[in-house]
Amino acid sequence: MRIAFVHEYLNQFGGAERTLAVLAEMFPSAPIYTLLYDEKATRGLFKGRTINTSFLQNFPGAVGHHEWYPLLMPLAIEQFDFSAYDVVISLSASFAKGIITKPHARHICYCLTPPRFLWDNSQKFGKDFGFPPLIRFASQPLISYLRMWDHSAADRVDKFWRISDFVGKRIQKYYHQSSALIYPPVDTAVFPLATEPTEDYFLMAGRLVSYKKFDVAIKAFNELNLPLRIIGTGPEIGRLKKLARVNIEFLGQVSDDELSRHYRGAKALIFPQEEDFGIVPLEAMASGRPVIAYRGGGAEETIIEDKTGIFFDTQTPEAIVKAVNKFNDYKFSPARCRAQAEKFSVVRFKEEIKKAINL
Repeated sequence: MRIAFVHEYLNQFGGAERTLAVLAEMFPSAPIYTLLYDEKATRGLFKGRTINTSFLQNFPGAVGHHEWYPLLMPLAIEQFDFSAYDVVISLSASFAKGIITKPHARHICYCLTPPRFLWDNSQKFGKDFGFPPLIRFASQPLISYLRMWDHSAADRVDKFWRISDFVGKRIQKYYHQSSALIYPPVDTAVFPLATEPTEDYFLMAGRLVSYKKFDVAIKAFNELNLPLRIIGTGPEIGRLKKLARVNIEFLGQVSDDELSRHYRGAKALIFPQEEDFGIVPLEAMASGRPVIAYRGGGAEETIIEDKTGIFFDTQTPEAIVKAVNKFNDYKFSPARCRAQAEKFSVVRFKEEIKKAINL
């Protein structure tokens, strides 16, 4: 069976890239097609693999700022030739599902999400990238065009896999398609169970972008005056540092070993965003630490309330302050947190993938 993988752009390091790496490990001879590729930004995760990029790879600034070229991405993704493959698996949060395959080939889309900037968050397009109001207004016809293309692209998919039931509902709403549930893999081996006692700090980790609500948590911890460590980088870092008081420490990008150590030492992970799945809470739980999370998105499928974490119901500083104060009344079992994370392991993921493609 000849297999190929497709992903929108490999120019950052996150959960989608880790998932693709596990898939690629399962099929070492399968090439990867992507609009844009940056080996350094993906930490060499795909070094040595056959990587096929689009014509956008050579466009000015495209690798570092893919958001500059959305109008060209449908054209670019449709240029790839998959005539040599029996199965093509697209890992898609936007354009990758729009590939064109031959009638004999089976196209499976592992849907990370229908693109939010085209559907439920389309009115906010450009705001998260810092575009001025005039450009955001002028972009609305572009959004309408891309939304029509995206819906058409979904019809090219033979089978959808969803990363969570939360995403499955969006696939059904926007594409009118059913999907099979396969949760992404969490490399629990990289995040061993803590044996040492916790330290005094709380932890946040991830890309510093607006929808992840780091600012809301920072305001809460400004009021709480409790230690908060923040791991990650992103376009919001300057604004967030100005907002934070001295009890909040920014650690930047760290290695997996360092991240694991910070998980193990934390009292709990703070998770105020609505994610389509959310690997970070499971990394914390694999380390034996509970999560204080917003009640929404994939977190509701991975966190056991009052057993491996607690929820708050609004994305406000007041709600986080209340939840952190409530957290002090709980005692969480590190072993129970670890056991929950193990349900989402790499081994489980590989078994489900093999079964789903009839290997």
